[in-house]
Amino acid sequence: MENMAAASPTVVFDVGNVLVRWDPRLLYRELIPEPERLDWFMQNVCTAAWNIEQDRGRSWAEAVALLVSQHPEWEREIRAYDERWHETVPGVIADSVAVLEELKRRGDKVYAITNFSREKWAECLIRFPFLQSFDGVVVSAHERLIKPDPAIFELLLARYGLAAGDCIFVDDSARNIEAARGVGMRTVHFVEPIDLRAELRGRGLAL
Repeated sequence: MENMAAASPTVVFDVGNVLVRWDPRLLYRELIPEPERLDWFMQNVCTAAWNIEQDRGRSWAEAVALLVSQHPEWEREIRAYDERWHETVPGVIADSVAVLEELKRRGDKVYAITNFSREKWAECLIRFPFLQSFDGVVVSAHERLIKPDPAIFELLLARYGLAAGDCIFVDDSARNIEAARGVGMRTVHFVEPIDLRAELRGRGLAL
């Protein structure tokens, strides 16, 4: 008999602040210890809007050159974002990595959609070998698409032959969660403290 049991849902992970921690302020609190000055720098120089363009595919060399030309007085701090980037990534979120590894051990297929620059993704594949274990991954810089654009979710589904309703997408961003729901995925909004196993079980994953 066919289809005696429903297929187990497929987990699709975000990477930053779901599997590995990322916070630029970990670096800049050392470089700019005055809180108000640090806030101004993050809001006016190395902004989220500037950083996301690396995730969209702009090279770090081009990004740094652009900001140094606009803010030469901040050259040291701007270059640090690239040259000392790994200081913004202190390590893994152990519980999430354990869930990923458990899914892989039992033979489940596991995927990822991540906003990441081309250069830093290549470095993180070496630093965090578990990132090489996905059965498929869509990296924003490789595709020149970034979450929450629905097209990046649709790309994953089409490329790997997945049905949206069979997927559970895990992400720390509310906007990305909303976009994933918009294409038909089940979702887990990853906000610590969180019991990821319990959240996944509640969405139909036997774990």
